[in-house]
Amino acid sequence: MGQALWVGRAHRSKVAFSCEMRAMMIATPYLLYLGNSTDPYAIKTARGLAVFRPEQCVAEYRSDECPLTLGLPRMNFAEAVAKGARTMVLGIVNSGGTLEKTVIEDAIKAMEAGLDLASGLHRRLKDEPRLVEAAQRTGRLLHDVRDPPEGLMVGTGDPRPGNRLLTVGTDCSSGKMYTTLALQRGMDARGIACDFRATGQTGILVAGAGIPLDAVVADFISGAIEQLAPARHDGGWDLIEGQGSLFHPSFAGVSTGLLHGAQPAALVMCHDPTRRVMRGLTHRAPPDLAECIAANLATARLTSPDVRMIGIALNTSSLDQNEAIALCLRLQDEHGLPCTDPHRMGVEPILDALLGPVEGVARA
Repeated sequence: MGQALWVGRAHRSKVAFSCEMRAMMIATPYLLYLGNSTDPYAIKTARGLAVFRPEQCVAEYRSDECPLTLGLPRMNFAEAVAKGARTMVLGIVNSGGTLEKTVIEDAIKAMEAGLDLASGLHRRLKDEPRLVEAAQRTGRLLHDVRDPPEGLMVGTGDPRPGNRLLTVGTDCSSGKMYTTLALQRGMDARGIACDFRATGQTGILVAGAGIPLDAVVADFISGAIEQLAPARHDGGWDLIEGQGSLFHPSFAGVSTGLLHGAQPAALVMCHDPTRRVMRGLTHRAPPDLAECIAANLATARLTSPDVRMIGIALNTSSLDQNEAIALCLRLQDEHGLPCTDPHRMGVEPILDALLGPVEGVARA
């Protein structure tokens, strides 16, 4: 079986055939590569696949130095192939998206064992000569998920029909993809037409389609989102995965372009309440939640004057249940918005604020 992606390019040995196509096929199931990662945030791509596409994940590969696990069977490359794995996904992220020496060496061994490679790192597989040589020698495919499609247009800001929701955040890695996918599941359960619009490498691998927004030339960011979530006339919703934060000095440009291109009718603010410094920085604290809500609404109004914030999504994974519930209730009172942990408590309060409660269903 294969998963159709309309981003990236597949590269195969010239002995077999050469192809460069918008719709590439990443063969499933996957072996998820954790390498020697020690930071839980560094394996978010692998974790996203394990959580939202568990049926496609055979096993995890990790070194003895890696203390992290996704709860999948731990296998080496040959064992994973014997269990049916067809592609190893480099399920890791790092600052700058580099391919470290050990990752390259492991990737070559994986190809020699019979696995294709898929990666969402900024450093492309196709740009690493040792990987290209190994792919040609073994006849394996290299899939660069972070290659944006060709033919993107500059955004116009022209009003377009349709219902669109965008997740935004106080920081990077604050739960925007998880929240968006949880909202999709919630709408599906209510029988509401909706589509998850992926804008990052993990979301693209989960959804099977999307645009890797942080790899798009800056002038085309808003236009890319206009194309990813075009006019819609069926009354359904495009649920757009957010990226970065307006308050993160490194990535605010991407977040701004997303807000303008999405023309969202609704925003959901994602927040990690236990974080003391911005992701990847050392001396910058996360913004005040009220300030961040106001700034995102003000920025979005350039192309969507009637946009509204409809909820707060928290990552409470480091809090116990009682602490998490108490914090959600406090923030709900402070900001006048439903507040929940989508992964832990569900998204029904946010969906109720957006769509109205389901008749005959009482909310706790």
